[in-house]
Amino acid sequence: MRRYLVVAHRTLGGAHLLAELQRLRTDDPYCTFHLIVPELHVPATGWDDHLVRVAAQSMLDEMLERLAGMRIGATGEVGASNPVYAVANALRRDGHDHYCGIILSTLPRGISRWLHLDVPRRMAHEFPDIPLTHLVADEALV
Repeated sequence: MRRYLVVAHRTLGGAHLLAELQRLRTDDPYCTFHLIVPELHVPATGWDDHLVRVAAQSMLDEMLERLAGMRIGATGEVGASNPVYAVANALRRDGHDHYCGIILSTLPRGISRWLHLDVPRRMAHEFPDIPLTHLVADEALV
């Protein structure tokens, strides 16, 4: 059974991501997904660590419920605010051979903090043994 690691925050419920998950399920009806929702610390504002974690967990719970309603098997976790580090933690725990691919969902260039930090390239470099699919959300999610 194929298992994919999905990394998203603000783009988690986007049509682009749901379409990709459905496409993968059409190709392999038994594939499953493990979602990582990194905590989002906004530098321009003060934040409370507990509230940041609660917000990410709420997004994750909502998406898991949505996927269950679509009969798409998924598990998930709230991860470190650095998405590369969050993936590294999951791979250290589960092993690189546990996942057949990483799906990274970002906002479009110009507004994506993750693209500004070069997360797709860093992730591909850090985990060369796992294929990376980078999806870019529609600007409507902003």
